[in-house]
Amino acid sequence: MPTTAIVQEPLLSLASGVSIPDSKLAREVTELVRDTESSLLFNHSSRVYCFACAAGKRKGLAFDPELLYVSAMFHDMGLVPEHSSATERFEVDGANAARDFLRSHRISRQDIDTVWTSIALHTTPGIPRHMHPVVALLTNGVEMDVLGIAYPEFPDAEREAIVAAYPRTEHFKEDIIQAFYDGIRHKPGTTFGNVKADVLADKDPNFQRGNFCSVIRGSRWKG
Repeated sequence: MPTTAIVQEPLLSLASGVSIPDSKLAREVTELVRDTESSLLFNHSSRVYCFACAAGKRKGLAFDPELLYVSAMFHDMGLVPEHSSATERFEVDGANAARDFLRSHRISRQDIDTVWTSIALHTTPGIPRHMHPVVALLTNGVEMDVLGIAYPEFPDAEREAIVAAYPRTEHFKEDIIQAFYDGIRHKPGTTFGNVKADVLADKDPNFQRGNFCSVIRGSRWKG
């Protein structure tokens, strides 16, 4: 379990048994994200934490719930104009926002790096599951809420309790795709080699996907 400067305080439990951190830091995160993101993204991020936490408990993993909560709540912050750079991937923008927040609270460098990595890699399939539990679980939560991966592993009562606490919109699938597009459309080049290129291809008929082989063949090397 990571060493953390975050003071563990009483937890607020959902009907599903998943615990939401109720520390001063977690409350500040909640307020910040609620005031910065749309209700669509806020509820999505909250569900991501809940599904990630539930997955961690089911797998018997040792993890700091507050680090996981910060990771989940900041993971889409890079889609918000206030935290969206012109040239970085949105994942990096969100990771940087989380890092700045945690630095202001004097959290250890090790824990900040864990949160940064979890957010930066949450759209990179196949790698997070081999890493720190917080990194792996954030991706688990995102994949469950957006893609329905491992959906049958979550009992009906658990899913229903989480969605009741943090509702999905009536057309969440299309709404979240649109939110992704709105957050990255101004920097299409940052989606090269990433799943978000699929979002741009779906929404923008003029989008030209970068091609790894074309980059190799077009380099200045002679052979």
